[in-house]
Amino acid sequence: MADLLRLLLRVAEKAANVARVCRQEAPLFQLLVQEKTGDDKNKKFVQDFKTLADVVIQEMIRHDVGAQFPEMAAFIHGEESNKFENGLGESVTVTVCGTEEDTAALLATVLDGDHTAASLLARAIHQDPESIDADTDGLTVPLGPSELGIWIDPIDATSQYIEGREEVLEEGRLSPSGLHCALVLIGVYLRSTGEPVMGVINQPFNYKDPAGGGWRGKHFWGVSCGSINVCSVSRPKGGPGAGLSAVLSSSEKPVVKEALTSLCGPDKLMYASGAGYKILCVIQGLADVYVLSEGSTFKWDSCAPHALLRALGGGVVDLTKCLQSSSQAQEPQMELTYHQPNTDRKGAERWANRGGLVAYRDVSQLRSVIGPLKDKL
Repeated sequence: MADLLRLLLRVAEKAANVARVCRQEAPLFQLLVQEKTGDDKNKKFVQDFKTLADVVIQEMIRHDVGAQFPEMAAFIHGEESNKFENGLGESVTVTVCGTEEDTAALLATVLDGDHTAASLLARAIHQDPESIDADTDGLTVPLGPSELGIWIDPIDATSQYIEGREEVLEEGRLSPSGLHCALVLIGVYLRSTGEPVMGVINQPFNYKDPAGGGWRGKHFWGVSCGSINVCSVSRPKGGPGAGLSAVLSSSEKPVVKEALTSLCGPDKLMYASGAGYKILCVIQGLADVYVLSEGSTFKWDSCAPHALLRALGGGVVDLTKCLQSSSQAQEPQMELTYHQPNTDRKGAERWANRGGLVAYRDVSQLRSVIGPLKDKL
């Protein structure tokens, strides 16, 4: 598992580099944006974009993990379809080839013969990143690759990535929107139970290098398996009495906003973009809980950050199941799992977190949120 974690940290940094390269080259970026259609369209956003960067990142992770752990290859799932249509109306299946030249040639067919753009992308895909500092030595987890599956969200908060607004992040403060909300999410789950056991989050646009002006990223990781709970983020300080804070989507139902305003007070109710970023805010202690009443997130959004929260003693539960339960205890069956589709749905909806969710760091905070929502939803 330590080898797998090191590999995922490396491929997440490669992915972040691809995301940065795509934003740096304006003509390339214009070529990348395509709208999702049909069963793959996420119904929450009127104009939800699929980018070639998304597909390339997903396939790169699939390629690199499959090469080192072949027994996982059939269990690496992503948000994106790897079929792409070029300007001639030709459908091209995007994969990562054995050499940079072959990948560039394939990408050029997607990019209508734009060999400059294709070469830039191929170079980023095949380039090994700088070494990642992560204290994974001595991490032993009694699980083999054949027991595990992976969920990839290549660029979560795609709309923020495309809009590209630059924000300077303040230590200890949640920043509601901007490039920093775009995250690479790689979550590992147990095939038998669907429990999230490892997560890697890469924030490609964390800060600008004062020397060169280029974007630099930040990574977060966690492992939660039985008695082993290790996370790169330490538990935030600040005990009871500090007052509960919550983060929501700005499009959340008014009834939820009202209930949580009464509970938290208007100053402690915050809004932010991107499901992954909102759960990261809970991980970092910028908010105590993230509440979502809609079934508008998916397994690829929540798997990676869920593993980090578990490592910190928290979790992500199905909101509907919690509201229906008469028990005060937070029962394990209310935690989201990642191995079974919604068999009565099609396309992306097969993997939706249909009951909404609550992400929390502390079970007492979860309970204090569920009570006020019980008779409202």
